[in-house]
Amino acid sequence: MSVRIQLDKPHAHFTNLDLISGIVILSITGNETISLITVKLEGESRTRLAGPTNPRGTYDPYERDQAQLEVHKLLYQTQTVFPTQELLRASGGSGNYTLPGNTYRYPFQFKIRLNNDCSNNNSVLTNLSPLRLEMARNTDRHVKKTLPPTLSGLPGEAEIRYYVKATVQRPAFYKENFRAIAPFTFLPIEPPRPPANKREFYARRSHQFSPSIEVPGRPGLFRQPSMPTGPSASTVLPPNISIDGRLPDPPIITCNEPLPLRILITKKNDSPAKIYLQILSINLIAFTTVRAHELRREEVSSWTILSSANMRTPLNEVVGSDGSRVLEVDSRLWKQRTLPNTICPSFETCNIMRKYVLEVKVGLQWGSPNINPELSVQPLRIAVEVYSGIAPPQALLDQLHRRPTGQAPYMASNLRPPGVVNGPPPQSPRPPVQQGPSDHIEPSPGDIPDEAPPSYEDAMADDLGPIDGPRRQYEQQPSQTPIGDEKRSGNDRLFP
Repeated sequence: MSVRIQLDKPHAHFTNLDLISGIVILSITGNETISLITVKLEGESRTRLAGPTNPRGTYDPYERDQAQLEVHKLLYQTQTVFPTQELLRASGGSGNYTLPGNTYRYPFQFKIRLNNDCSNNNSVLTNLSPLRLEMARNTDRHVKKTLPPTLSGLPGEAEIRYYVKATVQRPAFYKENFRAIAPFTFLPIEPPRPPANKREFYARRSHQFSPSIEVPGRPGLFRQPSMPTGPSASTVLPPNISIDGRLPDPPIITCNEPLPLRILITKKNDSPAKIYLQILSINLIAFTTVRAHELRREEVSSWTILSSANMRTPLNEVVGSDGSRVLEVDSRLWKQRTLPNTICPSFETCNIMRKYVLEVKVGLQWGSPNINPELSVQPLRIAVEVYSGIAPPQALLDQLHRRPTGQAPYMASNLRPPGVVNGPPPQSPRPPVQQGPSDHIEPSPGDIPDEAPPSYEDAMADDLGPIDGPRRQYEQQPSQTPIGDEKRSGNDRLFP
């Protein structure tokens, strides 16, 4: 006997409110007695960290590091495909059914909900090996928010996965139950975006260039030393500038879309010197917080969006309405570069959280070819939210707007203007970074709820259909960790 799942995949990945359907194909070579065939739609967030569990925080040479395993069932729906209701009525509720050898097909269908539904249904034997037994303890910390995306890349440490599992139960205790598992990729819809505005969120650094030293040309055998024809380097006033990295407020970037970034250089004095763009680097840094009961760890990863050097691009001045002299870096340098499709949107679930920081490094020079230029590289960091790019249906937004007064729609709480947290180790002192919104009004703590209100889930009516709009590409590495009972080849009987 064998069983497998054939999923209908109209898209490369699934999202909230999608109907995930398929067929359970059961092949039997001879007569088999079956009691039940169930199909489950499951999503789980699994973390595993190792470290000392000494509550005193002191070193104990006799204490061994102990692994902590924490598992949360984010999504759990079940459906019985055999016996059918007609068969139950015809058989009078008999518990066992004998099927002759043949191939049987049982269709199923689930609707993926909006919010996670953590229930403490953690299996006692979550990871069984011949040498040790790991048990996932129940936890009382749950976060009710939109279902997180499929996450991989931290093997053995943190993982979020979704799958459909079919189980064929046989009544004899010495016969194995057969299982089939079909994993799929999940990318959630994005939260409701705030209304469009003209405000900008920015990070700023100031820099004063040092006076440069004019280097005359070296004399040759048949030439005289070259002398400067323009003003002397000692008489040229070095520029005093401020560098801005700007994003729309609130700072939201979208998967598979170009960055809505502007880089502005403002001259703060009357220096006539020309400024050149020499280096430009744009990176997206991810901070993944992993928690397993009392243990906590932060993993840092990054993606390079743009990296250019030796550009020697002159920047042209534009005089603003207020008389300021502004130089803007050409946005065509990064407009053709979208975010990689391996970047997941920002999320927070019970034991894993992902945040992002956009890092922009700008290398500038000033002067002329006759002047030994000073290269100044100024880093800018902006805390951003990454959205999936899958807009919620208009019917859902309408229901959110019709919610009772006093229930504000949920928005990610880390859109506040943050400082640079969990950054790299301390380096040499640099000029302070000014980071804040232009014409930005800081929301009061009461305006940002700790978790998604229940009405966000209640707004999903049964008549809301699947998302009918553009979907972004999203890819994650296949999981190397067995799912559930897969590592035991479907055998959960005492005597196989």
